[in-house]
Order: sequence, then structure tokens, then C-alpha cells
Amino acid sequence: MLMQRQNLNNGTTFFLQGFLDLSISIQITLNIFFMVAYILSLVGNGLIILSITFDSHLHTPMYFFLRGLSMLELCSINVTVPKALAIFLSMDRSITFIGCATQMYIFSAVAVSECLFLAVMAFDRFMAICHPLRYISVMTSKMCYQLATGPWIVGFLMPLIHTSSIFRLPFCGSHHIAHFFCDIPPLLHLACVNTFKIELYVFIVCICGATIPFFLILCSYVKILSSVFLLRSKEARQKAMSTCSAHLVSVIIFYGTAMYVHLRLGTAFSSYQDRMTALFYCIIIPTINPLIYSLKNKDMKAALVKIKCIIFNTPST
Repeated sequence: MLMQRQNLNNGTTFFLQGFLDLSISIQITLNIFFMVAYILSLVGNGLIILSITFDSHLHTPMYFFLRGLSMLELCSINVTVPKALAIFLSMDRSITFIGCATQMYIFSAVAVSECLFLAVMAFDRFMAICHPLRYISVMTSKMCYQLATGPWIVGFLMPLIHTSSIFRLPFCGSHHIAHFFCDIPPLLHLACVNTFKIELYVFIVCICGATIPFFLILCSYVKILSSVFLLRSKEARQKAMSTCSAHLVSVIIFYGTAMYVHLRLGTAFSSYQDRMTALFYCIIIPTINPLIYSLKNKDMKAALVKIKCIIFNTPST
């Protein structure tokens, strides 16, 4: 009881280490990388949202879900990067107890939501390719809105227990978090009590919120690939695969890095290794996803050109 009271009195502020333990040259390089990636992510995902919203040709379930994914990416990068940049630019490493808890909760919620959202996108492609005659009748506007809101609701409910449990722990001694944001592994590393139960719950959340959706995505793509190979036309096969390849690349990168970090709870905590891995799913993925989904997509390219013409008031070609 005394330990918990001491925790409440002294644990009102945490200090994020960021990358201040690295050399000055590496810090400057990472600072530039953070700023460039942040701007590119805001612009890229913002343009995708605007293009899909204002181009009637893109008012289909596939692009509806892509717009939802871009919204999640914007939420994800805005939860972590601004504070990381503040550490670089102002050397202000402090974050309040409530601020740290809020950051962890929102980041966890968005991460789970994105896992589920990627599964929803796989289901959309599965219906479009494997059951094209039923696609329009199944993927109605009502169904799309239900599938889009479901991941947000589940995603923001699942992290409630482990976030509240973690911030009820006694943090003895140092409140210095060896990370650039309030992530689960480094905070558990600060606790001076056994965290097995919390680690077990986080593992269960990972299984339900990440591993099971990932398995469903794999099953969907097994069905999709078998259906694609049965198509007689080479052009039809290429068109079907082009609508899935971007999503598949995004799934592999996102799930691979996120599951690597959170399914290894309970193993030896490696500050540098975990921070480098977190760069992928916190910064690189939200930055490259707009490129992945638009580079080989003619409809998206055309919509982006229209948006550019509207912004800069130039005639479309």
C-alpha cells in the first residue's frame, strides 16, 4: 500500500529517452528522417482521403476501406511522432503520467483497429474475386459502414484493461522510458513487481487482435489465389492480383513488425532493438502505405491528379 501511494506521488512524470543515447550524427539523421516521414505521411494519407472523398469514381467498397485505413494511419503517426520530434528539437523529454497512459492507450487501440481493418479489407477482396456475382448484394453501404466501424469499436475496447493495469503498477526508482513513446514493453520493464498477468493479457490481446485476423487474411488469400489461377484471361489475372498485391505487402510489413515486438513480451528487453523495430510500424508503414496503394493504381493516380489540379487551380490534362 505504501509502495502504491509512493508511486502515485512520484510517478506523475515520465521521461522518454528517445534516441538521446546515440551519437549526435545519428540523432540528427533520425530527426530529419522523422520530420520528412511525418510530412510525407500527412500529405500522402491526406491526399488519399481527399481523393476518395471527392472523386465519385472511387465510391466503391475497396476505396471506402482504403480511406478508413488512411485515417487510422494518420491517427497512428500523430500519436507518437510529434512527441518524438519534441524530444529531438526542444530536448523536453518529460511526459505526464496521464499523457503517457493516453498515448499508450490510443496507440494500442489504433494498432488493434488497424489489424482488424486489414482483415476487413482482405474480406472485401475475397468477396470481389471469389464471389463476384454476390459482391454487390453483400457489400452494401450498410455492410461497409458496419465493417468499417467494427474495428474501431473493438480496437478501442481491447486495450482498456491492460492500459489501466499497467498504470496501476508501482514504478520503483527510475521513470526513464527507454523508448521514443510510451510503449508496453519498456513500461513493464520499469515495474518493480511481477508483471506476468499483464503480459499474459497483452499476449491474449495480440492473439485476438492480431494473430487471428492475420490467420483469416492468409485464408482469404489462399482462396483468392486459387480463384485467380482459375481465370482463363491473363489480363483478368493481372487485374485481380493488382487489386490485392498492395494490400498483401502492407499486411506483411505491418503484422510482421507489430507481432515481433508484442509477442516476445517476457523475453529480455532490448531498448535499441525495440526502438528500431518500432520505427517500422510507427513511422515507415504510415509513410509508405499511400505509395503502396497508389503507385500501380490507375484510378488513384487519376484522382490524385484531379486533386492536384483543384489545389493548384490548374487545368486537368
